[in-house]
Amino acid sequence: MNKPKTLILTGAHPDDESFGIGGTLAHYAAAGYNVYYVCGTRGEVGEAPPEMLKNYKSIGDLRSHEMACAAKALGLKDVIYLGYRDSGMAGSPENKHPKALAATPTEQVAKQIVKILRKLKPEVIITSDPNGGYGHPDHIAIYKATMLAFGACDDPQKYPEAGPPYQPQKLYYHVFPHKLLKLMVKVMKLFGRDVHHMGKNKDIDLEEFLEPEFPVHAVIKISKEVEAIHHRAVQCHASQLHPGDDGPGPGGLLGLINRLMAPCDHYTRVYPPVKGHIRENDLFKGVK
Repeated sequence: MNKPKTLILTGAHPDDESFGIGGTLAHYAAAGYNVYYVCGTRGEVGEAPPEMLKNYKSIGDLRSHEMACAAKALGLKDVIYLGYRDSGMAGSPENKHPKALAATPTEQVAKQIVKILRKLKPEVIITSDPNGGYGHPDHIAIYKATMLAFGACDDPQKYPEAGPPYQPQKLYYHVFPHKLLKLMVKVMKLFGRDVHHMGKNKDIDLEEFLEPEFPVHAVIKISKEVEAIHHRAVQCHASQLHPGDDGPGPGGLLGLINRLMAPCDHYTRVYPPVKGHIRENDLFKGVK
């Protein structure tokens, strides 16, 4: 029998796998692929209602529990934590914490990712775009480390202690369709919304989603059945679903963005490099 193909998402926090591309992960898991989430932190700087923390020692413990729930719902083979601390939003004191992901040398994180890639041998990798979606320091850090790891993975001179060299076949960024986001920002401005100060803490600049513009090379359509699985995974992250705070909840901004994108997830293909226009409907297209 042929060994199932493998997909790895590298991300920063518990919930990045569900609030972003949970539909894609569930799609491939349901089709029999091995799907893993490599998670940089346990989301220690996130906020949660006090009543949700009663049975947990910390917000990180709570969010790890929620992550396990979401992983089961999506059908992930495993969640692999890199062991760093949530860095918080750009400019916050948490950025400088000695264990913060954003404060850690990129090569140190990349070495950990190389070891995982050489062990699990994924054909396809998904990570954050260079802007970290909306400029989050941890998303940018995981992007940089993943890019470095991808380039080093097949080099026998790089990190020989991390295992035999191995070359993943494809690398993608998850992106938002530019035209739709532009329209949404214009409409919000017309209704008097301050698009530069969004989110629970008013620290998300929505226009940062628009810069720079990334091309869409792949669109994964999500079936109703898989979208129902995705919804269950989102609900697992209950501590982060604050109604009306512009977050990923039903009434929030990120929730609205996700609904506008549905039932599709959009990707830029980084490797192999794209020349001209392509539109894939399968991230494993061309994989041997």
